[in-house]
Amino acid sequence: MRRQLLQRYLPDPERLRRYRSLRFVHPLIDKRALWQVSRHTVANAFSVGLFCALLPIPCQMLVAALGAWVMRANLPLSIALVWLTNPLTMPVVFYTTYRVGAWVLQRPPMQLPDQLSVQWFATQLTDAMPSLVLGSLICAVVIGGLANVLTRLIWRWQITRLWRRRRRRHSRS
Repeated sequence: MRRQLLQRYLPDPERLRRYRSLRFVHPLIDKRALWQVSRHTVANAFSVGLFCALLPIPCQMLVAALGAWVMRANLPLSIALVWLTNPLTMPVVFYTTYRVGAWVLQRPPMQLPDQLSVQWFATQLTDAMPSLVLGSLICAVVIGGLANVLTRLIWRWQITRLWRRRRRRHSRS
């Protein structure tokens, strides 16, 4: 992960401070540590963002912001990764986490009816909720942990690759 690439796409805290609608998050915006781009802050941001993305709760972005503050992760990246579960991907992601939870609880997964309706979801929600919550937590922990480890490994691999290139350039001179 190139630091310059990430910094190019992440918002500038000075610019965000000018928005009146964001006054309630000024304490977070003012913390410089939450805006750093380093191996640790980016890896923690991947953990926090992907963990929160897989939780079937409202206000995932606020939870991600709080998680970024607690874990000393990159704040904008943590919040951006929550959008992995957007209105297009949410049904697939949460159905998958439901299936994982049903498998762990050894419950047969519910079969979808021929005609989906809001009423069907409302009646089935109480039966599906334990499987959905457990499956979401399991997937969130596993994917968040893997993302952290992979981000650190990829970052380290790129740094050592850059060092080797520099060493080769200097040895030729």
